[in-house]
Amino acid sequence: MAVRKILKYGEETLRQPSKEVHKVSKKITELVQDLLDTMYAKNGVGLAAPQIGENVRVFVIDVSTNNEPLNPIVFINPKIIKKSGAVKSNEGCLSFPEAYTDVKRYKNIMVKATNEHGKSFVLEAKDGSLLARAIQHENDHLDGILFIDHCMNRFETEEVLKKYNLPNLDPDLLIEEKALEEEIANND
Repeated sequence: MAVRKILKYGEETLRQPSKEVHKVSKKITELVQDLLDTMYAKNGVGLAAPQIGENVRVFVIDVSTNNEPLNPIVFINPKIIKKSGAVKSNEGCLSFPEAYTDVKRYKNIMVKATNEHGKSFVLEAKDGSLLARAIQHENDHLDGILFIDHCMNRFETEEVLKKYNLPNLDPDLLIEEKALEEEIANND
């Protein structure tokens, strides 16, 4: 359909919680197509509706690699229903061009969602895979949470943001994740 403008970190919409989708309407299927078109055009792994200015609970992911056929997964009204383990992940985001930092994520997750055809599904992602991390990253966008809120080192993250002329980190938005931090420290 269309490649849309991706909002950059600092735009208020990225911090707004998104609304539930009540019906997989034509408008939602068009939004899904715009998300996919935009994600592929920008070489992303995932993209959430708030990143293109639409505050609804929809995101798309495709973790296929160069030599694999495209394999998009559409998540409407996702809910992470199970999570365990911990992993350190170096992440970036299309709303933070070129900026990457280490974050804390769950190693294993199970998510329940609806696809673009209105069918409910459950998906499990394990072992700190790119899929497991991407689901958590995109799902956070739907709650106004950004990957930097999970950063391993606040000061390193602030330096990265400064380097790319992005707004400062808001220390009040950092998420306390003692159990994840301890497990990651024990695994290092």
